[in-house]
Amino acid sequence: MKIIGLTGSIGMGKSTTAGMFDALGVPVFDADAAVHTLYAPGGRAVPLIRAVFPDAIGSDGGVDRQILGQHMRSDPLNLDVLTSFIHPWVGEMRADFLEQAEATGAKAVLFDIPLLFETGGNSQVDATIVVTAPASVQRERVLSRPGMTEALFKNLLARQMPDREKRALADYVISTGDGLDSAKADVERVLAEILAD
Repeated sequence: MKIIGLTGSIGMGKSTTAGMFDALGVPVFDADAAVHTLYAPGGRAVPLIRAVFPDAIGSDGGVDRQILGQHMRSDPLNLDVLTSFIHPWVGEMRADFLEQAEATGAKAVLFDIPLLFETGGNSQVDATIVVTAPASVQRERVLSRPGMTEALFKNLLARQMPDREKRALADYVISTGDGLDSAKADVERVLAEILAD
């Protein structure tokens, strides 16, 4: 079974591209979705976050990501401490996902990991794919998101490896700047090459 690592900076179309692999029958592990599960009411991260940032727990008993995000931005050390707990838990969830995929006979799985290279996750996959788009398209996409500001966008970009560096490290690059049909054709080509390797 081939393990594919998919990454891309914010606003590059990574989630849409992951959906294209899913539509082709490739099971997808979404690291962000795993974190959402940890933050949901009854989630494993809730007691930890309640102990440190009680105001970040919403009325439903889950983590209010907006308030938690404010704490992360106010002191970058907060983010480092939080990820030191969250990353191992996500790793456990990924291992369970792999076991299930193997049991069903999947020929390939895809890990959708925003910080694939930054966390060294690329060493745990057979092939890496970077999703990219022109900077102008990226900026337009991100700034159209609810609650997004220019300052927050710059802050998020500063925490991520620059797009050109990711592309240089990747085994494959898929561009989403030329529309969905073009990206879908790239996904089909890349998947065929990975499975044939």
